[in-house]
Amino acid sequence: MIRYECDFHCHTTRSDGNDSPLELIENAIKLGMKVIGITDHDIEPPTYLEIGNEKVETVAYARSRNLEVILGYEFSCDTYVDDVHILGYNLDWQNDDLKEEVRRAKKSKSEAYEELCYVLTKKGMPIDYENDVLKYVDEAGNVRYRSPEEVERKHIFEAMAKKGYAPTWQQAKLIVRDDPELNIRRKKISPFDAIELIKSCGGVAVLAHPFLIDEVVTYPNGTTLTRKEYIERLIEHGLDGIEARYIYNKTSYKGKYSNNEIENFLKEEYKEKVKFFTGGSDYHADHKKGVQNARYIGEAGLTYSEYEQIKSYFCKK
Repeated sequence: MIRYECDFHCHTTRSDGNDSPLELIENAIKLGMKVIGITDHDIEPPTYLEIGNEKVETVAYARSRNLEVILGYEFSCDTYVDDVHILGYNLDWQNDDLKEEVRRAKKSKSEAYEELCYVLTKKGMPIDYENDVLKYVDEAGNVRYRSPEEVERKHIFEAMAKKGYAPTWQQAKLIVRDDPELNIRRKKISPFDAIELIKSCGGVAVLAHPFLIDEVVTYPNGTTLTRKEYIERLIEHGLDGIEARYIYNKTSYKGKYSNNEIENFLKEEYKEKVKFFTGGSDYHADHKKGVQNARYIGEAGLTYSEYEQIKSYFCKK
């Protein structure tokens, strides 16, 4: 099993992951990781942890355990294109514009996801928003409730799988993605605005899993862009890096290329166009939900020596 010491793309229960921030950190420590990025969807990262009755800084706590934590934010971008995600690292989390974007994203998601449950039900796959999505059972068997603003699309996919509409949540995602009636569009930030916001917050902007963007992007007005043209536009708007090392074989990737082939292509094509390349597992602790082919921490990422070459981009100036 190949494991990289630095994984820049991990999720927690703050969005659609299944490890709490503390669990993610403790699991990374047990595995001997040296660096992890916490990059939850459309929400600021956990700057503090509750440990016992004590509140401690996340980065400082991890550092005391010989783990470097880089706090990030995964922006879901472009209303009409799936899987355009821009990772922002080391932002000013108190920035008013960023706080407003968090509020806007939460509202747009809660409205769209409730509508998705309605349309699924109308099409013969009943999903009750309150009882199947907001209500859930935690690892200890306790019944809990999410607020509408905490709902991620993956929670709906998991409900679809639980009800037998698909064998796994990944397959449920494909059902929704490939049916125009089900692919409810929520208003997302443009990737250009996301890059600008990241820069204004003092951070660096990285394109996550670029090959999950369709090979040809088609907008409602008939305009088309190739994936290459799309990425070039992001670079023109100040994109700093690209997540070159990623686990496409465990995602909804529709192409024919292997993980290594994609990595090699990206590094050759963009080596003089972006400042650096990263890698990440996109870990969600899906094994806790019974996913057989779940991603694991460090399955993709960078070696520590690779990280040292780009570390200056991730250090607060």
